[in-house]
Amino acid sequence: MDVPHGFNPTLILALNLAGTFIFGLSGGLAAVRAKLDLFGILVLAAVVGLAGGITRDLLIGTPPATFRDWRYLAAAGAAGLVSYFARPQLERVQRGVLVFDAFGLGLFCVTGATKSLDFGLGPAQAILLGAITGIGGGMLRDVLLREVPTVLRHELYAIPALLGAGVLVAAQESGSTNPVWPVLGVVVCVSVRLAGLKYRVNVPIAPSERDRGQSRD
Repeated sequence: MDVPHGFNPTLILALNLAGTFIFGLSGGLAAVRAKLDLFGILVLAAVVGLAGGITRDLLIGTPPATFRDWRYLAAAGAAGLVSYFARPQLERVQRGVLVFDAFGLGLFCVTGATKSLDFGLGPAQAILLGAITGIGGGMLRDVLLREVPTVLRHELYAIPALLGAGVLVAAQESGSTNPVWPVLGVVVCVSVRLAGLKYRVNVPIAPSERDRGQSRD
């Protein structure tokens, strides 16, 4: 079992497994919509659910938890199977992939930041690795489906992850290990992400020559 020790280990493990499953659902449902077969669905669910944590652990310099605790692979595999067999029910959730992705982002940015602090990284590095943990799986999902990664488009994606990780890091740096802080970090990230989607709040992009011409008109 590989969990951080600043906050309650059981809570952090539960958030990790929940994030793996929920991110796996977003990958599996995206694979279903792309008309992949069962194997493709399982692969994409595993990639999305596990890639962020593997990247974080490799950057920290520790063997990935995915390969030391069978529950991570089980959670990702279960998400793939649920995506395959329960597609009609999942697609009733409006914008299902985006909703599951937002919750996975929130869960992983918090657990990624916590583990980074547990391994002695500084606050800024922990926030950055928390965000990488959150966005890594989604980036690979988009690449495998031949789409521009969401984090590189003008939607709010990395910013919510940085904010969620920042809440967790600020709490732990202040010496608090109250279990409300990891949960609050998740809530902040998910809320900002979903609010950005609902109200179409986007990161500014560089104007093109066509845009400049229209503004002069």
